[in-house]
Amino acid sequence: MSGHPQRIVIITAPSGAGKTTITKHLLERFPDKLAFSVSAATRAPRGREVDGQDYHFMSVDRFRELIDAGAFLEWEMVYEGKYYGTLMSEVERIWASGRAPMLDIDVKGAIRVMEQHRDRCTSLFIRPPSLEELERRLRQRGTDPEASIRARLEKAGFELSHANRFDHVIVNDDLPTALAEAEDFIGKFLSKAP
Repeated sequence: MSGHPQRIVIITAPSGAGKTTITKHLLERFPDKLAFSVSAATRAPRGREVDGQDYHFMSVDRFRELIDAGAFLEWEMVYEGKYYGTLMSEVERIWASGRAPMLDIDVKGAIRVMEQHRDRCTSLFIRPPSLEELERRLRQRGTDPEASIRARLEKAGFELSHANRFDHVIVNDDLPTALAEAEDFIGKFLSKAP
């Protein structure tokens, strides 16, 4: 196996803080060391999302079967009736390729993974400059109904209160600066001896 087997990179943030943009940048920057861990989700695909590429879309019943089978590294009911989780099979697939899985996950799930795998993971928390800016970004995306935007903003307060539990916090108020800071932090983690 090449690279640093059995490492985990976690990136988390309130919805709309820029986590996906930063995740994509890191995957492009470190293609031989990182691979995107495709999460499981019980919500419907949005826009051009592709099953198996953006998420493993599944029914609530199937998700619960997998919970009962112990198939998840972590999982959460992120919003009422909406489950998200990281399948252990996805993490093992990436480890088998000699790379570290990049988990783009919810704050609670990220904390759970850090508690269970502290010795092998690093974590990055992306903060928006303000809740007002976060709301503007969520509305600008144009992908969520009003009720979903309100729920995401309510949840953001809780998530921001846990930022200090992560290894590194980046305030995403200038995207090029945030990308460079993320690249530097993750690059140092990936270059450490296993």
